[in-house]
Amino acid sequence: QVQLVESGGGLAQPGGSLRLSCAASGDIRNIYTMGWYRQAAGKQRELVAGISPGGSTNYVDSVKGRFTISRDNAKNTVSLAMNSLKPEDTAVYYCNADIRIMLGLRRDYWGQGTQVTVSS
Repeated sequence: QVQLVESGGGLAQPGGSLRLSCAASGDIRNIYTMGWYRQAAGKQRELVAGISPGGSTNYVDSVKGRFTISRDNAKNTVSLAMNSLKPEDTAVYYCNADIRIMLGLRRDYWGQGTQVTVSS
């Protein structure tokens, strides 16, 4: 069994910063792409940032230059540093990882979600 446990999030003022972290644990053989998604009220879930095992990254245009995704392959963790936050960044943020377990099965796993609210 695999779990993704998120931490961080909360309330920030516009222009402020927050950091999200996610740790994968369980019966893991390999972790491929890891990423962060978000879902604002009344909107579809969208990919915010992704990172490959080798460190290649991609970002949605609205966060480029403000958010930075990173991962620690030895610790099976992924983080999202969010700077210059805007009210439109308010959403529930979900950690995602493409994982192959020891038995060989491979699929996407999701964290439970963490609320990020940007408001003065």
